[in-house]
Amino acid sequence: MRQPLARDIHDLLERGRDRQVRLAVTGLSRSGKTAFLTSLINQLRHAGLEARLDLLPAAREGRLLGARRVNQHDLGVPRFPYDQAMASLDANPPHWPEPTRGIGELRLVIRYRPGKRGLLGREIRQLSLDLFDYPGEWLLDLPLLGHDYLSWSLDQQPSRGQARERLFADWLDAVADLDPAAEADEARLAEIAECYAKGLRAAREAGFADLQPGRFLLPGELAGAPVLQFFPLPAIATHDTAKLTRLPSESNYATLNRRFRHYQQRVVKPFYREHFRRFDRQIVLVDLLGALNAGPERFEDLSRALANLMQSFDYGQRSLLSRLFAPRIDRLAIAATKSDHVTPDQHPRLVALLEALLAEPLKDLRFANIPVKALSLAAIRATESREVSLEGHRSPALRGKNLAGEELLMYPGEVPNTLPDHDFWARQGFDFPAFRPMPRDGGALPHIRMDATLDWLIGDKLQ
Repeated sequence: MRQPLARDIHDLLERGRDRQVRLAVTGLSRSGKTAFLTSLINQLRHAGLEARLDLLPAAREGRLLGARRVNQHDLGVPRFPYDQAMASLDANPPHWPEPTRGIGELRLVIRYRPGKRGLLGREIRQLSLDLFDYPGEWLLDLPLLGHDYLSWSLDQQPSRGQARERLFADWLDAVADLDPAAEADEARLAEIAECYAKGLRAAREAGFADLQPGRFLLPGELAGAPVLQFFPLPAIATHDTAKLTRLPSESNYATLNRRFRHYQQRVVKPFYREHFRRFDRQIVLVDLLGALNAGPERFEDLSRALANLMQSFDYGQRSLLSRLFAPRIDRLAIAATKSDHVTPDQHPRLVALLEALLAEPLKDLRFANIPVKALSLAAIRATESREVSLEGHRSPALRGKNLAGEELLMYPGEVPNTLPDHDFWARQGFDFPAFRPMPRDGGALPHIRMDATLDWLIGDKLQ
């Protein structure tokens, strides 16, 4: 029997026995996916040894024996660079792993003893956990599947705030006199598309999140291809839709429409079909503190990006048949990352703010009876909580090192527990430094609530 076929049959049998879980670690660029995946692997590898996993019953009760990496299902996809990430964190001084620039996979086999004694005693069982990594920039494209070129152009107008519009000023000037009906000039379209891509890159650096197309930010093997030489038409709302659809194939509008459709059907749809339709569980990572740090326009932009993104996934209760042949996400976690950037007393407020930001998607999920949990975490801890004396009172503070290695002792501020209003932005802003990761001294990576997260995502499989 050929090896790939044998592997497929083995996976099918394991899914039938509910001993295989495909986990989608979802997050926009800079939300902390690489850190989360590295920490998840590290905690499970150290289970039963140095890992602090008290909120995971299987670990607390001594039933979790550990995990090891094995060959992933798709041998044509690079393995997630766990060793390289750990080398970065173990360097002197430690530094954060490089962000993801391509697709990666990793399979863990977790060994554990069940909580209840069976007929043969407490036999050792195994759970296969498949992890998938990808650039957050590419995730931004999933909502494109719900658009055609006309509706996408209308949705992507840059006039969502003064800061965003300034970042796209060069592109707006370049596209202002482009006649949709005129014959397409390949060189000019490429030039305008590059102006649009520069605007997207500048917006990402400025802290904006709702940026499409995602491959313009990280093109990979598509760099320079005509499929990445399209852009929205700002003036399209003033044109007659019926007339636009009748324009000749060599017109600017027809050319841009054709490239958008090709990108949608040949780039986005295969990426979604091959990866995101096969998951059982999902965690959505959200850098709420970074958005608060960046200001009101960026915070509103993050809210819009996440609301659109949550509509792209397939949620639903699973039966045996759906688990085997049509997997759907049947449990979801949403997590505010980098919670070590605020003091522990602010963590409940961070969770409340996350639930307020995603209130509408959460209502839909709960209406559909999909188990969902909001939490805050720090996958790799970079600070320690302290108390300092101020005017005779004990106050919470954080101690850590910035990227230059300078020791800091600070109180970052209060997190709003509801969506911030004008008064909040007027009276308080955030100015969080980027912290250096804490050294681990050879043990498991220090974290905040990775054990609670693991319990929610796979704890029921380890009973």
